[in-house]
Amino acid sequence: MDPYSIFSDIIAGRAPASRVYEDEDVLAFMDIRPMTPGHLLVVPKKPARDLAELDPVLGGKLFQVGQRLAAALRDSEVACDGVNFFLADGVTAGQEVFHVHLHVIPRTPGDGFGLRGRPRTPPRADLDYLAGSIRGALQRGR
Repeated sequence: MDPYSIFSDIIAGRAPASRVYEDEDVLAFMDIRPMTPGHLLVVPKKPARDLAELDPVLGGKLFQVGQRLAAALRDSEVACDGVNFFLADGVTAGQEVFHVHLHVIPRTPGDGFGLRGRPRTPPRADLDYLAGSIRGALQRGR
């Protein structure tokens, strides 16, 4: 794995960032291309290109910190009504920086951000079939 990403420079203090939270494992800072005002990124200090490389305990910590940040966003001048978490794993999912990161996106009515897609209602047999395939992959330890 090539450990370089802009996030490595931010963590090391070689690149600027508006830091919000830091501990021995994670760093949270303002996104420089925010979807909404107050948009934050939470990154592990130990680089992982994708979820497969991310230590599960550290992954849990990303979400714990994200939860604290969501509460802080509501209590800050951002004063959001809701919060979305977003994590892109892979190019097709929209990952652009290959260092796992959790987006914490504050939401307010009419902010223009949201998931764009058309939910479908597949037959139960299709859902059951895919559920079995996923269960099988879990049992194989994948």
